[in-house]
Amino acid sequence: MAGASGNRILVTGALGQIGTELVEALRLQHGKDAVVASDVRDLPDHSCVTGGPYRHLSVIDANGFDKVVREEEIGTVYHLAAILSATGEKKPELCERINVGGTITVLEAARKHRLRVYAPSSIAVFGPDAPKHAPQVCSLNPTTIYGKTKVTGERLAMNYWKQYGVDVRGIRYPGLISYRSPAGGGTTDYAVDIFHAALENGHYDCFVKAETRLPMMYMDDAIRATIALMDAPIDSIGSARGGYNISGISFTAGELADAVAARVPDFTCDFRPDVRQEYADSWPDSIDDSMAQSDWHWKADYDLNALCDAMISGLKG
Repeated sequence: MAGASGNRILVTGALGQIGTELVEALRLQHGKDAVVASDVRDLPDHSCVTGGPYRHLSVIDANGFDKVVREEEIGTVYHLAAILSATGEKKPELCERINVGGTITVLEAARKHRLRVYAPSSIAVFGPDAPKHAPQVCSLNPTTIYGKTKVTGERLAMNYWKQYGVDVRGIRYPGLISYRSPAGGGTTDYAVDIFHAALENGHYDCFVKAETRLPMMYMDDAIRATIALMDAPIDSIGSARGGYNISGISFTAGELADAVAARVPDFTCDFRPDVRQEYADSWPDSIDDSMAQSDWHWKADYDLNALCDAMISGLKG
C-alpha cells in the first residue's frame, strides 16, 4: 500500500470521554495544527474545539467524511465515534448504524486515500462462554448489540488489511476511568460515577453487585497504549491488529468502593443492580495481554491505589 495522501491526523468522536484526552495528547506530540478534532456535536467551549482545528462531521456521511479527509490533508484517522454498551442496548439500530456503518465509512476512505486507521474494539466482544481470564484468541460470542458491532469491527479491520493493505489497528479497551470528561453511557460507568458521587454527596448507589469483577484501566494508560500501538512499526503488528487485548487493573465494585471510602471520610455505597448487571456478567474478570506485551511492549502503569489517588486529586482540582 502506498503512502498516505496527507500527514495530518483526524479524530472522530473527539468530544467523547476518550477523544477529549486523545486529542490533547496527539496535539502535544504532533502540534495543535496537525490534529483535526471532529464530532457530530457542537460544543464551542470544549477544549478540542478551542485548542486546534475542528470539523463538524458525521461518520455515517461518507461524502462529508471524504471531503474532510481531502480538505484537511488527512493521513491517519483515530476513529472513536461510537454508541457505547448501555446506550446501544436501548437503541440497537442506532448502535449498529454508527458502530458498523461509521467504521465502513472510515475504512472505505482509508482504502481510497491510503490512510492509516485506529479503530478501537472492547472487552464487550467476549461473551459468557469466554474464559473468565480472557485470552487473545477465543470464540467471540457476545450477547450485547454493542459487543456484536465490535466483533464486526475487528473482522472488518482484518479484511481491509488482507484485501486492500489498509493499516488498521485496534485495542480491546477495558472499562476506562477518567476525571477529565464524563463517562459516555457504558456498563463500566460506575467506576467513574462513584468518585463524583463520593466527593459531591458522600454516597453512591452502584448499579452492579459488590462482587462484580471487571477489567478496568486509568485513562492515561489507555491513551498511552493507543498512541504506542499506532507508533509501533508495521512489521511488529501481528494477527491481533483488529483488537489487541490490553490489561490494566481488575477489581470488584466492592473493592473500588472500599478504596474510595479509605480516601473520602464517611463515604457509603449501596449496591442496587439493574439491567447493566447482565452485561457485566457476560464479560471476563481479567485480560491476558501477553500478545500486546510481545508485539509492541505494552505494560500498564496504574494500579487501583494509584488510580484512586489520581481520580480524587483530579476532581478536587
